[in-house]
Amino acid sequence: MRIVGFMSDIVKSTAKNLKWKTLRYMLAHDTGWRLRRHFFSHPLKYGWAFIKSLVKSKSFVRDGNFFLYNIDSVEEFELLLSDKKSLLVVGFSYCQKPLDCPCGRFTTECMYDSDNQACHQCFIGEAINALPDDGVVPLVITTANYIGDNIFRIVHENPDKNVIFLITSCELALTMFGDWGNMVNVKGIGVRLRDSTCKTFKAFEASEKGIKPSLTTIDDNAKEDILRLIQVYGARTIPRYMD
Repeated sequence: MRIVGFMSDIVKSTAKNLKWKTLRYMLAHDTGWRLRRHFFSHPLKYGWAFIKSLVKSKSFVRDGNFFLYNIDSVEEFELLLSDKKSLLVVGFSYCQKPLDCPCGRFTTECMYDSDNQACHQCFIGEAINALPDDGVVPLVITTANYIGDNIFRIVHENPDKNVIFLITSCELALTMFGDWGNMVNVKGIGVRLRDSTCKTFKAFEASEKGIKPSLTTIDDNAKEDILRLIQVYGARTIPRYMD
């Protein structure tokens, strides 16, 4: 059931003009002009889609802890997961990593060592190990530009695939991401994190530099939903994804 009313984690001063703050931030941190190069590969297509998303008050549909992008329901996403033409990108925010992660926190790496105590408490490793061996792209997300660059790249490298995504992040980042995902016309679900999430733009900027001394979490119901969706995807016959 779609939940319309909810308390936002984002402070009012940050929420004001957030779309334009996001645009300025993404362009200012576009190292090597990666996002610009992707954009100018199809400037009219991406430009028009981006403008249409910008003028909307919301770039997503909210369903409890789920942010739905270019879909109307979780059931619709399950149908996409069952489609053999789909290529699933699964991303997890680095701030979910344990403070004593053996790979370090502000990295894109995850080793999930079954003999390591820190790995046993990490949902990222549990979810990655539940993924099928082929047809899926797992990512540990360090910055907004990192996930943006990878989504563009995966879409461009797989023109015959329907790229979909399932990612975890804080409400602020999920709200910021919407217009960029809509520009590329990818469909997916963002799962809202809780506890020690970024509620201000200043906190978000610090986290993008690896300054995140506390741990974010995800509630048990959301964990079960993620693992169930992964299971739906893994139940189909999947062609090998070539990186």
